[in-house]
Amino acid sequence: MQDNSNLSVLVIDPNPGMRGSLQNMLVQSSITKIEFAVNASTAIKQVGKRSYDLILCEYDLDGGGGGDSGQDGQQLLEDMRHHKLIGLSTIFIMITSEGVYSKVVSAAELTPTDYILKPFTVDMLSQRINRAVERRAVFLPTYNLISQGNLREAIRSAATGEANHPRYVADFARLRADMHVALDELAQAEAIYSGILASKSIGWASLGLARVLFTQDKVEEAENVVTKLIEANPKFMAAYDLLAKCHEMNGAAYRAQKILEEAVAISPHMVRRLRRLGEVALEAGDVVVAEKSFKQVVSRSKYSEFRDPEDHVKLVKTLLKKGDTNQAGSVIRDMEKSLRGNAAIDACKAISVALLHESAGNTAAAVTELNAAVAAVRLSKGLSSELKIGLARTCLSNRLDNAAAEVMLTVMNDVDSDVSMQDAMSVFVKAGRPDLAEGMNSRLMTQVQELLDLSAEKGNMGDVKGAVQTLLEAQHMAPKNVQVMLALAKAILRQLEDLGWDHPLAEICNTQLDAIRKIDPANPLLPGLTEDYHSAQRKYGIST
Repeated sequence: MQDNSNLSVLVIDPNPGMRGSLQNMLVQSSITKIEFAVNASTAIKQVGKRSYDLILCEYDLDGGGGGDSGQDGQQLLEDMRHHKLIGLSTIFIMITSEGVYSKVVSAAELTPTDYILKPFTVDMLSQRINRAVERRAVFLPTYNLISQGNLREAIRSAATGEANHPRYVADFARLRADMHVALDELAQAEAIYSGILASKSIGWASLGLARVLFTQDKVEEAENVVTKLIEANPKFMAAYDLLAKCHEMNGAAYRAQKILEEAVAISPHMVRRLRRLGEVALEAGDVVVAEKSFKQVVSRSKYSEFRDPEDHVKLVKTLLKKGDTNQAGSVIRDMEKSLRGNAAIDACKAISVALLHESAGNTAAAVTELNAAVAAVRLSKGLSSELKIGLARTCLSNRLDNAAAEVMLTVMNDVDSDVSMQDAMSVFVKAGRPDLAEGMNSRLMTQVQELLDLSAEKGNMGDVKGAVQTLLEAQHMAPKNVQVMLALAKAILRQLEDLGWDHPLAEICNTQLDAIRKIDPANPLLPGLTEDYHSAQRKYGIST
């Protein structure tokens, strides 16, 4: 008989009677390490403090009251997945008596390990848990390597898993493909997905293939694959998201909007899709759909621990485009009241108020708020690049050139930003200010050189970690600069030599060396750095 006595379990349910019943059932299954949460907020706090082997979550976290007491289980799972609060090895089982079709689709879309309908027996619950634990045991060696950042070894582990566990061949292949994508090895991932599809039509393999094609700018091919996927499986929700991206890439915002509307009609509870629908609808000029979508996002995110004031800014923009200044003012007041204490609130409020003044023709007041927003952005962390770029554009339209340049520099200095230098420059070019683009480029190159000098100084002082981190900042600002690539590879190799093997850093080093081979294959430093990399692999038993 399977021994689950060491499993740590979090039960999330607002009903004390159900919590007690689940506890009794778990104890009868020899599971005693049980903790409880009564709503999404407390669950997020507990998961943030420690990890659990198993999470049993009631879908209706409102307790059947139909009120406004917080998130439902689907929204909670969405937050946990998106913010990486639960890993691949965490078993998440959704419990529900809800028969509403759309809610079941929403829950399944977010891939809980399993879901179980009430009422259920001890034996039924025990069987579901046993099945999930058995499966996890098979995948755990690969999961552990992934969590360590050792993707190369994880790929080999997954290949071994395929050979040893024929039952899970497709699942291990999926993991391998995902890891190749993470390593930007798109050709290998494409081959895996295509190989699977050659023998059997599987939805996730079609989606994976389409995503790889899209990433390689093969948009038409990706669109064909994902269109056929939707035709074969109209409830494969993530396919709609990718099809909408294909339409957007082709400049067809209205078609993208219609695809997202179809998806929301089928699965209306995914907050991030609702947000994207609002953004696309606003781009397409459909303020009615944009307003409805952003209002739903603000409402459904009300009890999220990760509530984002940027959603209020988007709703304000939509209302102002509609000409509804009164309601826009109400949204700003709600943002200020309900999100007090949020680190991003000062910047979001100042941007919203500036837009309100601008729409009313109060240029002086708008300029004052824009300057306040720029100051707040300088001090805030976690603001999206999209918000900052929007602020820069508004500054440019109000002739605040220096403020716009300062905001774009914060974007380029943010190592988590996915905005390239070319993207940053295009903001000024599209605004008819190529002179500002040239000035920005000059300032960025000066900063890059300063970071190179600072890194060298840290390396000379023995701060090898500091040297690497400084060069990672420089690499973000100048990703195709060979001088930065060489310095970063050299610094990482020194850290590996002095402090031991680090899988994620080693992958960054390998990526830099590959990039140098493509850009400057005759570089005289490349052979020595490549040999040093292989030497480090041999030293730590990573490669023979």
